[in-house]
Amino acid sequence: MISVRNVYKRFGDVRALAGLSFEARDGEITGLLGSNGAGKTTALRIICGALRPDAGSVHIDGVSGTDHPLAAQQKLGAILDHTGLYARLTAREHLAYFAELRGVPETCVGETLAVLGMESIADRRTAGFSQGQRMKTALGRALVHGPGNVVLDEPTNGLDVPSVRALRDTLKRFRDEGRCVVFSSHVMDEVQALCDSVVVVAAGSVVARGPVAQLCDRSAGESFEDAFVRLTC
Repeated sequence: MISVRNVYKRFGDVRALAGLSFEARDGEITGLLGSNGAGKTTALRIICGALRPDAGSVHIDGVSGTDHPLAAQQKLGAILDHTGLYARLTAREHLAYFAELRGVPETCVGETLAVLGMESIADRRTAGFSQGQRMKTALGRALVHGPGNVVLDEPTNGLDVPSVRALRDTLKRFRDEGRCVVFSSHVMDEVQALCDSVVVVAAGSVVARGPVAQLCDRSAGESFEDAFVRLTC
């Protein structure tokens, strides 16, 4: 489970987060939804330990990300705003490298490749990969240590339809395995198709949360898009 409590963050004169609080539970896909500049990416970077909050706290399975950052990060697998692959390494080499960094046995590499259906591309250099293959490799790298929590920042950007569907199936499988999945998006259909719970963010704080149907009822919108506009305006 991921717990974000009263988190604040400023960048100079810009207030990115203003008391952001929410929980993402195990066995659920939680969507972080908001317009560009709402604070989604900043929130995910703080959850992953890439940024420190000015105030507030983040706990990953009860471990404080501020007090015990390495222990918290060990419980987390994340892809932030780009895949960041090494072009000269194969997919297998990427996973092996990160498995060693995480201190997990090499057997985890083969298991992760099999789970994600990557055997056919495992020994190819990533320089010639499609966007979907790059995303799979980044996802494998994030999951090779078997984390119970998965965080993704707009993971379907640039993917074609088959790759989007494959990623959706993977996230649903993670949920069914009991993992906590959090992903940010501004695509209404994607959030509606995947999420058990939605956290709507505007101006750095939570303005609504709950299942899609509940948010639609609350705002009296005819569609989820209508609900989002009413909740954030």
